[in-house]
Amino acid sequence: MNWINVLPLAVLMTSFIAAMAIFILPEQQHRTRSVLNLAAAILKLGLISLLIYFVLQQHTPEISLEVLPGLSMVLRADALAMLFAGLSSVLWLFTTIYAIGYLENSPNRSRFFGYFSLCVASTMGISLAGNLFTFLIFYELLTLSTYPLVVHRGTTAALAAGRTYLIYTLSGGVVLLTGVVALYALGGDIPFGDTEKTAALVGTWPGWMALIFALLIAGLGVKAALFPFHGWLPIAMVAPAPVSALLHAVAVVKAGAFGIVRVVYDIYGIELAWQQGLLFPLALLASFTILYGSFRALQQIDIKKRLAFSTISQVSYIVLGISLFGPLGTIGGLVHLLHQGLMKITLFFCAGNYAETLGIHKIHELDGVGKRMPMTSVAFTIGALGMIGIPPVAGFVSKWYLGSGALDAGMNWVIFVLVGSSLLNAAYFLPVLKRIWFSPQQGDWPDEMIVGWRDTTPWLLIPTLVTAGLSLAAGLFAGSSISPLSWAELITLREYLP
Repeated sequence: MNWINVLPLAVLMTSFIAAMAIFILPEQQHRTRSVLNLAAAILKLGLISLLIYFVLQQHTPEISLEVLPGLSMVLRADALAMLFAGLSSVLWLFTTIYAIGYLENSPNRSRFFGYFSLCVASTMGISLAGNLFTFLIFYELLTLSTYPLVVHRGTTAALAAGRTYLIYTLSGGVVLLTGVVALYALGGDIPFGDTEKTAALVGTWPGWMALIFALLIAGLGVKAALFPFHGWLPIAMVAPAPVSALLHAVAVVKAGAFGIVRVVYDIYGIELAWQQGLLFPLALLASFTILYGSFRALQQIDIKKRLAFSTISQVSYIVLGISLFGPLGTIGGLVHLLHQGLMKITLFFCAGNYAETLGIHKIHELDGVGKRMPMTSVAFTIGALGMIGIPPVAGFVSKWYLGSGALDAGMNWVIFVLVGSSLLNAAYFLPVLKRIWFSPQQGDWPDEMIVGWRDTTPWLLIPTLVTAGLSLAAGLFAGSSISPLSWAELITLREYLP
């Protein structure tokens, strides 16, 4: 076996081995646990970088294991896999640094970081899955590994949120399983990219294949927080800030969106899905979710819940992009998978900084916080402006390509969705920025923690500033050969151009 083909398995095992080691560590071994976490995150980032290099050289490292006759677990590193795996590995490193500082004085850290590593391993398995069977295994493992993180604090609210999370995600998993089994019954094991086999099935079973498409999208739509399957996401905001960052930017909602990308492009194929009329209903659902999430965000007074409904809206940009028939829409949807991750993790880091340093949880408590925590507030401002779509932050690039893709596909009505959503984004972010920078402080902070720095502790501040800087750099240097946009263009050119 070529050693290159073992790399996808090595990426996966990095997190699994780290998780097992962390679980058996005594609780008081804080330094050892931190070193293990950081070493695993850095090693994984190095392995992913190596895989990206080989993919650029037209290699597709792959390893498979036959589970049953005709059914295999397949790990494969193609260009699309590297898009999601690259995002996850970068953001996992910064979330690890952030979580070490955030949970410095918390109990049960070995349990937390053990499941934290399992969560990232599951995400990597989803990224590198070479067929629906492998994807389904890791998709369900992601549900099981994130549940302990959601309920980590053990409060009544946390346990209730965990139950809601399981009800939604396990139900979605059952629907997805039904679709996968039905597809297997008709056509056997279909590797990602074998769209000719699916086209033959559509020719023979058009009605069944349309139903299977609906089942797959519905099952994936739960984690992607598509309406009406979004209810778990705002409730899960009782989790610690690093978990919220994982749910919104690194793992869960991105796993759902990434799965929809795989179904549309690698199972059905973009041309076949368009010809069969499967994309237009998906575009309508994504558009409604975009506007609905923005309207609901406008009504929230809790910072993290406002950000949660913003995620519901923003992740649907990805789904909308892949529903637009043409290369520009594809580029817009794929690049937003990266851009939204960078911007949203920045915003959740900032929300965690405000909560941990000053005890701020509500929007009205942010009055004057820009003077007390200027660097965190600059990072929040960058993330918020990016979500609105104001240049030069990365969000502008995504919306530009989505709008161009809509016009290219002859779906001009999508422009009104994008403009309406941007106006709503401004309506729920700009008043927050006004409070941060221009409103005077109202009394004492709810629960101020005195730290050596002017802003907050370095463990919390440095990851926040780095991800904010990356959000800005992705927009400023979008034309660079190493930008997220260039990778989205590579995927479109190499694999998905109609």
